[in-house]
Amino acid sequence: MSYPTPWQPWQGQNGPQPWQGQNGPQPWQGQSASAMLASHADRERAVDVLRAGFGEGRLEQTEFEKRVARAYAARTVGELAVLVGDLPQGPVPLSAASGPVPQTFLPAPPPATNGKAVAAMVCGVLTLMTAGITGVPAVILGHTSRSEIRRTGEGGEGFAMAGLVLGWLSVAGWALLLTLVIAAALASG
Repeated sequence: MSYPTPWQPWQGQNGPQPWQGQNGPQPWQGQSASAMLASHADRERAVDVLRAGFGEGRLEQTEFEKRVARAYAARTVGELAVLVGDLPQGPVPLSAASGPVPQTFLPAPPPATNGKAVAAMVCGVLTLMTAGITGVPAVILGHTSRSEIRRTGEGGEGFAMAGLVLGWLSVAGWALLLTLVIAAALASG
């Protein structure tokens, strides 16, 4: 198989390729624009369109490779237009009449936050203002909310952990204080 020079139309082994039309390559409608020499950026844009078409499954591997080789050998913008003429060249605007997007294609809504996790965090923060009285409820709510979150997939893991940490710090503080009071009572008495 002989390769064409850059100014000869690409015919392939079996005549014109499907992307060339019935009578060989079909240039853009504007003859003056199609005769303009192609820049490196024009070639790269055409190759990007070809890559996107290949990635979407619009081109087979061999056809993709032939078109890429031809794009890098193209001398004019018209030759590049022939190579990408049957491919989408960017996002297609949706019309207003297209209707709503099916639920399958919408992003998943974020999971709801577990209420017990929020309550655990609130109780944990309140331990500072209530002298540790809300520490035990913070621990209980934190553990129950974490088990519910694992079971249901709800959000709020961070709230539950914050409530647990603050609750356990409060419980440990009270235990330490009671131990010191008992030790002081035993030592004095």
